[in-house]
Amino acid sequence: MFDMKNLMKQAQKMQEEMKAAQEKLALISVEGTSGGGMVKVTANCKLEVQSISIEPEVIDAEDKEMLEDLIVAAVNQTIQKAQDRANEEMQGVTGGMMNGLNLPDGFKMPGM
Repeated sequence: MFDMKNLMKQAQKMQEEMKAAQEKLALISVEGTSGGGMVKVTANCKLEVQSISIEPEVIDAEDKEMLEDLIVAAVNQTIQKAQDRANEEMQGVTGGMMNGLNLPDGFKMPGM
């Protein structure tokens, strides 16, 4: 039997847990690199870049495009790592709760 009161209670609990998880994402840092570690980018799991480090040897005024490519590659790697980690963290929150709602297989809640 469908219990609307219980469903609302579970949804509110999941919303609170998701808010806490999103706050936690701001505290988790990941790092991406390129050029054998010559360019490093650090970001949090809310996709906010915190720092970029470039080794002096890779800075060449004659080859600005190479440096730009290395920065783009490191940023992209960092974003992917941050998204993967954020998905892991959010799965911990939504995984158990979604199963408890007895929703059909493949059903996706908006915003998740």
